[in-house]
Amino acid sequence: MNADPEVGSFVTAGGISTNYHEMGDGPSVMMLHGSGPGVTAWANWRLNMPDIAKTFRVIAPDIVGFGYTDRPKDMRYDLDAWSDHALSILDALGIERAHVIGNSFGGGVALRLATRFPDRIDRLVLMGSAGLSFPLTEGLDCVWGYTPTVENMRRMMSYFAYDRSLINDDLIESRWRASLRQGVQDAYAALFPEPRQRWIEALCTNEDLIRAIQMQTLIIHGRDDRVVPVDCSERLHQMIGPSQLHVFGQCGHWTQIEHRQRFNQLVVNFLSE
Repeated sequence: MNADPEVGSFVTAGGISTNYHEMGDGPSVMMLHGSGPGVTAWANWRLNMPDIAKTFRVIAPDIVGFGYTDRPKDMRYDLDAWSDHALSILDALGIERAHVIGNSFGGGVALRLATRFPDRIDRLVLMGSAGLSFPLTEGLDCVWGYTPTVENMRRMMSYFAYDRSLINDDLIESRWRASLRQGVQDAYAALFPEPRQRWIEALCTNEDLIRAIQMQTLIIHGRDDRVVPVDCSERLHQMIGPSQLHVFGQCGHWTQIEHRQRFNQLVVNFLSE
């Protein structure tokens, strides 16, 4: 048994050995994480999976290029590759249809999934989501430009939370150490090199395709987000006909952590309708 909680089970998905976490029974929910340095599905969703798994079968993978999932040497990373990987995880686990929850970068992947493979998704939840163009924020530039020092990790994490008391020394140390794992920083630095505005555009899905989304969609954002501006979710809400928008005040980019009980209940209620 691996003592590291960030390591779950492994499945070969699209030829890639993929680390994922699974909890609960019921309709399937796939949770797609964001793109911070050293990020894993567990780090992103650890406070949400247990509550959601009381009602659903939760699948939370490390998307290829991140975490403990293998990183093929010849891999070309883009939205189609990431959405193909997510779909191949559903295939490998025998899941025909799933609800999909995407956070930030993972929201961009979820949007691409929804437009490419709509018959495989029941309901969609987008949280602080990428997927539309916006000017590069100071916060996102700091996240994607991270190099591994404790102070850089402290500075970067200060952009994520409205409540700075959440950014304690233990959390900073643990995420800094995660970013030091062999090969992690080299792989991460290669994903979003300067100039970084182009990677925001690369995470965009065609707006006409977004407007054509017919699945029920819950859009969640922190009003005080300094990484992805709340305007992005407001625009997505205008584009996606069957959508609802919930904005948390006094909340940054970490909605699922800063307001986890409300976030969990909101998601469970929406997916249970």
